[in-house]
Amino acid sequence: MSDQYSALRKNVRKLGDILGDTLAEAEGEDLLVQVEKIRLLSKAARSGDVDSHQQLLTELNQLSGDRLVAVVRSFNQFLNLANIADQHHTISRDAVAEFSATNTLKDLFSLLDDENIASDTVTNAIAELNIELVLTAHPTEITRRTLIHKYGEIDDCLGKLELSGMTEREQVTLENRLRELIAQIWHSNEFRQTRPTPVDEAKWGFAVVENSLWQAVPDFLRRLDSTLSKATGAVLPIDAAPVKFVSWMGGDRDGNPNVTADITREVLMLSRWKAADLYLPEIMALIEELSMKRCSSDLQNHAGDTFEPYRTILKPLRNLLNNTIETLSSKLIGSGRIHEVILFDESQLWDPLLLCWQSLHECGMARIADGRLLDLLRRVKCFGVHLVRLDVRQESDRHTEVLSELTQHLDLGDYAQWDEQQRSEFLLTELNNKRPLFPKNWQPSANVQEVLNTCAVVAEQPAAAMGGYIISMARQASDILAVQLLMKEAGAGFRLPVGPLFETLDDLNRAEQVMESLLSNDWYRSKLGGQQMVMIGYSDSAKDAGVFAASW
Repeated sequence: MSDQYSALRKNVRKLGDILGDTLAEAEGEDLLVQVEKIRLLSKAARSGDVDSHQQLLTELNQLSGDRLVAVVRSFNQFLNLANIADQHHTISRDAVAEFSATNTLKDLFSLLDDENIASDTVTNAIAELNIELVLTAHPTEITRRTLIHKYGEIDDCLGKLELSGMTEREQVTLENRLRELIAQIWHSNEFRQTRPTPVDEAKWGFAVVENSLWQAVPDFLRRLDSTLSKATGAVLPIDAAPVKFVSWMGGDRDGNPNVTADITREVLMLSRWKAADLYLPEIMALIEELSMKRCSSDLQNHAGDTFEPYRTILKPLRNLLNNTIETLSSKLIGSGRIHEVILFDESQLWDPLLLCWQSLHECGMARIADGRLLDLLRRVKCFGVHLVRLDVRQESDRHTEVLSELTQHLDLGDYAQWDEQQRSEFLLTELNNKRPLFPKNWQPSANVQEVLNTCAVVAEQPAAAMGGYIISMARQASDILAVQLLMKEAGAGFRLPVGPLFETLDDLNRAEQVMESLLSNDWYRSKLGGQQMVMIGYSDSAKDAGVFAASW
């Protein structure tokens, strides 16, 4: 192992030693001795020592149930701490040369230059980047948020210990904080007592945004901007948002009866609440900092005759965000004050912030404009007012069930029994028909009503709130057309991307044929807006097709 990992080894030893002291204090010195004995026997056995292997088995077989749990917890927590040290190493000062995003971007621009790619081509490609990272729902996630928070605090301590020039007292304070955190972890229950609800999962996703992505996005865009400028002389457009985030948490109902239309509506509201909650301290900080008087004529016209025009422009945003938080909180709990004007569209934030940014540039204060204010403008374009856009995922048979009940109610036959040609012809006819398809006196079953309720929730959202509608186990063109029809009947006033998810080997093999049949239809192509979402080779595909075939 090279010297580049010396800091990593040092942190692993430090955390391991503190964990050992914690074990001795909490459970007695004999547990620490036994854990160390098992560790050494395991290491020797792995190297091929037969006697150590037998001693290890004997030692483990003699453990009582309670003792076995303590030993397992000891090794588990050591591995958790080692993982924290390892993850921290990738962002530490000692690993800047190895893992720095800035250096990675420099290398990329150098490679493009070596390939004689024109600067204009590079800058245009970056300006048009649209990468969507998806936070997926994992109900099997068992790590409690309280422990994730403690792990984050440990990472912060390791980062501070890297700083040079610290006094002995400062170092001791950080060491004591590490000991406190590791003791808290040892004395906490590591596992959830109940399975997380879909709303819990969504809150976990919002915590990821708050604790990581909220800072990471403007930081990365600063690095991208500076390396792009040095490489090409161009700067990143003010409205560039090369990376955005989508979530399945609260929208992925495939096989999960707990994700209902009401849950989806609640998660969408929570998303807006959290966005306003994150924007508020940023606006308050700008109000505190932008005390300058000199401004552009445009900003002066908006602010009026005032001594501090920037604060005059920003203070209404503070009120808007406070009203938004109060209103959404009231709606979530079912009581409280409702304000008529709340944050609904990103332009409510973007326009006044951009006005301030332009004014500062015009008045020779670019350094101020391109600080905290620019970071906030970047966040507005990335996170919008919904924080993350929500994908809805539903299994194709649920849509077939809706149309089967409907066609039987209308005495048209059973949609579920029709072949692909009959289904497609029926769907396309109804998609082109201006009259409503669903009769007012129709009383669908509970399962069908739930699908219709989900479509209604999606339809009532602004387009910026939604990512797409994913159809799992999509097999035929009619599966995509069915969702288009359901959304039309729900009254969706925007073009919702509807994406088939081809999963089984047969479906993957047939995917090209299915998409060709869809895209050859003039009506369908006219509704696409030039873009079609498709998911292939999803993780579940490996269960049917195998890892290699699914990936291929």
